[in-house]
Amino acid sequence: MEASDTPPPGLSEDFSGRTVLVLGGDGFCGWPTALRFSTLGAKVSILDNGARRRIDKDLGTTPLLPICSLPERLAAWQEQTGRTIRSHEIDLATDPKALRILLAETRPDIIIHFAEQRSAPYSMMSPEAGRYTVDNNLRATHNLLAAIVEAGCDPHLIHLGSLGVYGYRSAGLRLPEGYLSVRAFGTDGREAEKEVLFPGEPDSIYHMTKSLDQQLFAFYARFHGLRITDLHQGVVWCTQTKETRTDARLVNRFDHDRLYGTVVNRFMCQAVAQRPLTVFGSGTQRRGFIHICDMLRCLVFAAETPPRNGDRVRVVNQVAEICCVLHIAEIIAKLTGVPIVFVDNERREPEGNELDVDNSTLRGIGFTPQCFDTGLAEEIADVKKLLRSNLQRVAAS
Repeated sequence: MEASDTPPPGLSEDFSGRTVLVLGGDGFCGWPTALRFSTLGAKVSILDNGARRRIDKDLGTTPLLPICSLPERLAAWQEQTGRTIRSHEIDLATDPKALRILLAETRPDIIIHFAEQRSAPYSMMSPEAGRYTVDNNLRATHNLLAAIVEAGCDPHLIHLGSLGVYGYRSAGLRLPEGYLSVRAFGTDGREAEKEVLFPGEPDSIYHMTKSLDQQLFAFYARFHGLRITDLHQGVVWCTQTKETRTDARLVNRFDHDRLYGTVVNRFMCQAVAQRPLTVFGSGTQRRGFIHICDMLRCLVFAAETPPRNGDRVRVVNQVAEICCVLHIAEIIAKLTGVPIVFVDNERREPEGNELDVDNSTLRGIGFTPQCFDTGLAEEIADVKKLLRSNLQRVAAS
């Protein structure tokens, strides 16, 4: 068992008898999440409208490894484990009635919300892509919140947000977990102490929608007592988990294109192909990162420790490591022998930024996160192995 799969002290990780609904469960984070909760005994249902696959077709892009259709994936999971995961093709942004009916029928204990357009570069690609991102993400989130109230159920809603809601300009302080304590002075001279959502400066349309999600969550928690956890997550690296590795039909998607592929995936693909690692700008842009197995453990931890009814929204900075892009390139270059080249950065992003993030909740869970210095070699070897296996499968067919 990987170190990051060890249960945190005091938590059983037993979800037997509980119903978990994974929204966007066919996606990069949603698919391994659905499999993990199924492994832990939960009755899992996936809700997905196929939007991510349609975007691939529109852009003419494909994952590094072919992924089966959702029905094929679910059949393979049942064949491998004997566990059933149900699926529902519902568009959260356009069909709130179907969503409300589903919630009333299933009355989930836990809802995990991944059903949003997730690429910052895609959201900035064109006005059309920006409009789609806003329409889809905000309508999906608000329709979900309204449907929970209408259906009269009481799930714990876990939302996958982004560390980018704070913005990537240097803040001059350690970024808190969602909230900032402030002292305000009125025109009458009176002083008040308040706790407010951190006034972030999102650097993309995508991150702006995550910032607006926060306001919707705060409203519904305050007015309707909804139990909500908002995970401000860093960039996920690594692709496969112990569940997705068990069968080629369960493999997780590995995006490597310029809009959906992360910098880590791009560097690894270049290294495997023995091409130079292209670093945009100086490479001193600092970002937060988290290994996919640590992401799953954080989700399980959040699911086992819901906030109380009527409480404020719980915000967790789900980041394990903060480093600059050049540092990642240097590790991969040392492991593979490929050179690094610097190219002009077309993105409007601060370079050499300070990024200091409070991740007290994550550190308090009781596990040691997977980090680049020790984990990238295994990931590169895994990518090579998966590619070799895929080539052999194609040749055999």
